[in-house]
This record gives sequence, C-alpha cells and structure tokens, in this order.
Amino acid sequence: MTQAFFRSVLRPELVRLRLQATTKDDAIHELLSILDEAELLRDRGEAERVVFEREQAMSTGMENGIAIPHGKTDSVNHLLVGIALKPDGIDFSAFDRQLTTILILVISPLHNTGPHLRFMAEISKILRNADVRERILRAQSPEEVVSIIVSAA
Repeated sequence: MTQAFFRSVLRPELVRLRLQATTKDDAIHELLSILDEAELLRDRGEAERVVFEREQAMSTGMENGIAIPHGKTDSVNHLLVGIALKPDGIDFSAFDRQLTTILILVISPLHNTGPHLRFMAEISKILRNADVRERILRAQSPEEVVSIIVSAA
C-alpha cells in the first residue's frame, strides 16, 4: 500500500537534481516554480502565502539534511510534492544546524488532511535511513530519485 501511495504522488517531472537557490526563501520559490511550471497550482500566490506562513511559524528544516516546507490551501485539488536536491547544502535553519541537501515541498488541500499527514509521516520515516539519503543525493535522474523513495517505502 505504501509503495502504491508514493507512486501516486511522486512524479519525476516534479524532481530537480540540482537546486539553483542559495537561500531558504529562494529554495522555496524554486520548489513552488516546479509545481507552477507543471501547471498544478491554480493560485501560485496563495500557495506561496501558506508555505511561507508555515515557515515563519517554525522552520521546516529537519535534521540529517532534510527540509520539508509545506502548506495547506484550497488552491490545489490533491496532494502535490516537489523534490529538489542541493548536494552542497543550503541553510534551512534546521534543528541540528546541518545544511539541507534534500528538500521536499508538500502542498495539499486545506480540508483533506489524511494524505498530507500520511505523506509527511512516511517520507520522514524513509529519510531517517542514511543509505536512502545518500542514494537519493547520488541519483542520476529524477526517475531514479522516485524509484529510490518508492522502493524504500
């Protein structure tokens, strides 16, 4: 079930192997652009508002080089996930003060929290594994990133 869930929400065209941004705010803008360029956001401004509002309340920089900026808005119909890698790291005000190398943007409908909560819990569990994180950072294609995550689920 979990692998099927990840296959349904992760799309290679929403994965960037090399994030260009050098600041936390620019990284979030770049992640939002991934979804916007795929024409998945009805209202980019609203998506930005909810993600930055959440980020101001508390940094979504986790530990082990992971950041999961996220927000909920009715400007999307279903759970959306954008992934970007920054192998040399970016300061995301993480709990452990490490630079962030794997960024996962999650945007979901305001009134359908089940998939959002499930994704956040499952991806956090998967990314606790150092081998999985290393394999993601070495991936040669967006398809490989998706495959690594799905197979680890």
